[in-house]
Amino acid sequence: MEKNISTFDELREACAVSGKQIWEIIQTQEAEFAEVSVDEIRRLVKRSLDAMKESIKSGLKSKEMSISGMCGDDCDRLQKRYEKENSLFGRTFEKITTYALAVIEENLRMGKIAACPTAGSCAIVPSVLIGVSEDLGISEEEQINALITAGVVGRIVSNKVALAGAVAGCQAECGVASAMSAAALTQMRGGNIDQILNAVALALKNLLGLTCDPVCGLVEIPCVKRNPFLAIHAVTASELALADIKSKIPLDEVVDALEQTGTLMSPMLKESSQAGLATTKTALDLKEKLFK
Repeated sequence: MEKNISTFDELREACAVSGKQIWEIIQTQEAEFAEVSVDEIRRLVKRSLDAMKESIKSGLKSKEMSISGMCGDDCDRLQKRYEKENSLFGRTFEKITTYALAVIEENLRMGKIAACPTAGSCAIVPSVLIGVSEDLGISEEEQINALITAGVVGRIVSNKVALAGAVAGCQAECGVASAMSAAALTQMRGGNIDQILNAVALALKNLLGLTCDPVCGLVEIPCVKRNPFLAIHAVTASELALADIKSKIPLDEVVDALEQTGTLMSPMLKESSQAGLATTKTALDLKEKLFK
């Protein structure tokens, strides 16, 4: 059995030595660890991919509000706008933003989603991966490959930092999801190992310090709108990386900075709803009405 890859430098080295792509190395390694076939690993990844596609499909059709009544119809609003006027950035932008709202609103309704890497950030990877795949004609096999790559990005980051807002703020949830999306997208568009890892670094380091301050203690405000924003953030990181624009700070050091930032962040800004947006006057009024 090969040594477990625990850093991005080790991942880069494994690709260089083997001449293989990230997804090839990781699917083989996961199969060895789980003592199953590579085909079984890919079947499990496809199951997650199918769940992502179903959550998009269901979310696009629904206007059902969350139990709180605060969120649930933003995807419908955005679709109606695009029916009247095209987005400034074109059809793929429209898909990514509407798909992101569709999935995160399905999460609010307790629908089936794939936590990628968490429920509160569940819409970022699927909106980018599937929205772009549809418009560029990317095959299901390539989508599975991209999802494997996204998954190992999340796993390596989690070796240093728990992917939870209560531990390191939303930089460890939506921030990591955006980085995972950037990796998947860069790979699907033909990026090499260095471009993929630079896309991750660019996405992640520009979200350091992102707090987790949910209004009323619910995964709704600002979580819902944060998903489409950071899906587009991932696209920006990928575009820069594909132009061979590099992160001046190596990716493993960016992860170190993420860990340090999470440690230094006040507990009041880590999912406790004791500061930030959660304690604004309007947020407190909403809380009083909701729980009265």
